[in-house]
Amino acid sequence: MSSPATAQPSGDTVVTFTVATSNLVIHVPASVNLGSGFPGSTISGQLGTVQVVDSRAALAATWIASVTSTAFTTGSGTPAETISNQNVDYWSGMQTASTGTGTLLPDQPTAADAVSLDVPRTAFSKTTGSGDNTVSWNPTLEISVPATAVGGLYSGTVTHSVV
Repeated sequence: MSSPATAQPSGDTVVTFTVATSNLVIHVPASVNLGSGFPGSTISGQLGTVQVVDSRAALAATWIASVTSTAFTTGSGTPAETISNQNVDYWSGMQTASTGTGTLLPDQPTAADAVSLDVPRTAFSKTTGSGDNTVSWNPTLEISVPATAVGGLYSGTVTHSVV
């Protein structure tokens, strides 16, 4: 006869799972109308909520959101029908909502910190923290209409991006 098998007093099971990750994205309003003003005046208004969503679940979940603008044109875009992006000032304001951990920094928290959008500028950044996070803000645009500007509906593009 064969001897019975002996049972072990314990046994190990290796368990694995994956914590899913996604992307770093930015959501912006599709369009906004800032109203009207006469040549030589300033037109100002908020763009609407901009939101960064970081679903990378990263150990070092840092990022920089930047902003830039095209010139604004009407008609055929002749010089008299163009307002340069040097005349477009931006300030991010403070965050309106956030989730996650870490340090979030608006680059232009107040109107006194406004910057021209003739070159890409940092709008908001996350400098420390880990895991998923979000932040929202409602930036303000201020357009100095040249005294030489002609009447018309002007259109341009403000681009936010995040890396």
